[in-house]
Amino acid sequence: MVWMLLLSAITAEVIATSFLKLSEGLTKLLPSLVVGVCYIASFTLLAQALKRMQLGIAYAIWSGLGTAAIALIGMVFMDEPANMVKVLGITLIIGGVVMLNLTGDH
Repeated sequence: MVWMLLLSAITAEVIATSFLKLSEGLTKLLPSLVVGVCYIASFTLLAQALKRMQLGIAYAIWSGLGTAAIALIGMVFMDEPANMVKVLGITLIIGGVVMLNLTGDH
């Protein structure tokens, strides 16, 4: 259950951040509303996950996977340039999250 909360928090954060770009500086109403709702949902879900997870582990997973997902979304859907350095960076982020989870101290 805690992992579903955390994955839902990550999903909501990724949606919010994607719509933040689409809101054009919070000047478009609908994307701006999506940003607000999804950020509130993300933090609420993260707070619930933190009841059962260590702060450092949960935040590293939330921020790391969110960052990697946004970088991929930017490259695939928003015409941001892709190169080997970005791919390596995403790979290192994901590797770091995996290493944190290997500690088994959840």
